[in-house]
Amino acid sequence: MRVVAKFGGTSLGSGDRINRAADSVAAAVEDGHEIAVVASAMGSTTDDLLDEITFETDEEDRAQIVSMGERTSVRMLKAALSARGIDATFLEPGGDDWPVVTDEYGEVNVEETKKRALEVAGEMDATVPVITGFLAEGPDGSITTLGRGGSDTTAVMMGKYMDADEVVIVTDVEGVMTGDPHVVEGARNVGEISVDELRNLSFRGAEVVAPSALSYKDGELDVRVVHYQHGDLLSGGTSIEGEFKNLVDLRERPLACLTVAGRAIRNQPGIFNHLSEALAESDVNIDAVASGMDTVTFYIDEEEAERAENILHREVIARDELSSVTVDSPVAVVRVTGGELPNQPGIISEIVNPLSEARIHLNDIITSATSVALFVDWEDREETLELTQNLF
Repeated sequence: MRVVAKFGGTSLGSGDRINRAADSVAAAVEDGHEIAVVASAMGSTTDDLLDEITFETDEEDRAQIVSMGERTSVRMLKAALSARGIDATFLEPGGDDWPVVTDEYGEVNVEETKKRALEVAGEMDATVPVITGFLAEGPDGSITTLGRGGSDTTAVMMGKYMDADEVVIVTDVEGVMTGDPHVVEGARNVGEISVDELRNLSFRGAEVVAPSALSYKDGELDVRVVHYQHGDLLSGGTSIEGEFKNLVDLRERPLACLTVAGRAIRNQPGIFNHLSEALAESDVNIDAVASGMDTVTFYIDEEEAERAENILHREVIARDELSSVTVDSPVAVVRVTGGELPNQPGIISEIVNPLSEARIHLNDIITSATSVALFVDWEDREETLELTQNLF
């Protein structure tokens, strides 16, 4: 197998942990696998360096300073591997064999990076490349960075462009957990999770794999997250399945929009639970929910509208804080999902503006970390779909 193993700051946080990392790489190499290593800065080195920049500095000098953490890590790991009889070479920006390059806009130059990554991969049968994570090289040879979580991005990017079989993210948790083990009791490892699920969790605070890294994952590249104490790069942890694609999709069947109004409904604990539970007990599926200060809106299949209206009306009658329920149908929904949505400032206005110019009334818009749902009148569905598809 050809594997890219990324060691995070925690997994390189001391000499003992560097030894453990080197042992796991050496064992995989001795078993006949081709291994490339991506290294983060040791421990909290990057944050410590940033904290010390209390003076005025330009971006080039700043990048040079913060790069020192990763530069130190690759030298430490290379030395540890050499001490175990493993032929290893450290790669950093400025070197002839450095793979990650950006264009004049600071974006990854895909064609050049892929070409260089394949050249590095061609040497993996003879040596273990130890690559600085987070860093890139600009077209003028200057050091640039890949942003927060950049070492994860380096690893998955290299895995894709090196035609690797698997990327292994070595971190301080036993894969993806059911909850933060530092906060909740009984958190356990999730054996596998879809890239869609993990990317949404990552944009909402889960610090397992950087969202930018998951954009590089395709369906043929396996990505796994393991604990640094595991000691085996090739088993255990959590497997991340699938790939995150840009998709514009129209729901084939119409929806009904049921809105329940009530005084300061958002400040009344349990209201949403009572309403959604009442629908669930009658096997009414909720497609989407939107809320305001005085309303909760449920989008459900139009065929269920009359039954759902009666269910919600019973709740309105039973609770003094609720005033009325109303139904609007048929409604269409066009959903946009995509790995790059959160990284595009102004993307909502780019999606909505063409609808406004076409005089299409937008009934509702519901956003998540990686998707946008547009609710329009049923008769406007095809034009909405076409206008939105033209953007992607």
